[in-house]
Amino acid sequence: MKLKQLEGFLGDLQQFSNPKVELEQYPTGPHIASRMLFTAENSYGDISDKVVADFGCGCGTLSAAAALLDASCVIGFDVDPQSLETATLNAEELEVEIDFVQCDVTKLELKGQVVDTVVMNPPFGTRKKGADMEFLSAAMKVASRAVYSLHKTSTREHIKRAALRDFNAKSAEVICELRYDLPKLYKFHKRKEVDIAVDLWRFEPRQN
Repeated sequence: MKLKQLEGFLGDLQQFSNPKVELEQYPTGPHIASRMLFTAENSYGDISDKVVADFGCGCGTLSAAAALLDASCVIGFDVDPQSLETATLNAEELEVEIDFVQCDVTKLELKGQVVDTVVMNPPFGTRKKGADMEFLSAAMKVASRAVYSLHKTSTREHIKRAALRDFNAKSAEVICELRYDLPKLYKFHKRKEVDIAVDLWRFEPRQN
């Protein structure tokens, strides 16, 4: 599937109708989501025929991208039941098969389920300090092959140090820097939209 085609499919998906500020719910736009998953597949072979988990999947944009790129199994995890309802509708609309599970990924314990790749757009940790690190720590415990994650460029050194020192990463590299258009979703947002520099990371866990 070509990148533009993938972005087109993702552009039709429903997003949060009533986003929850405490969960830092922001939509992962089709531009970023398509490039994130397309790169994971075409540069590293981490999606097609792999078991892919989407942490904090929200309305399922990254899950849908993984399914469209022929992942063998896609599981989306989110704590918010409303988001999962929207994600389920999106999967039905695209006619792709995705399993959605309601849970807190930071407390996730997968028994016997082998996950190759985790993809995620975690909370940036602006409302709950350290939320981004909790997601990364959880993902590194679950993925056997790679973790793809978006983090603010301003936190680059902190992320790299923590991944290599604390989260058992064999490697941590920024694949590309993207611009994240943050629409005005919440009352405390002063401007109509904000452009944030974010890094797309690829982390490789050590094999235990």
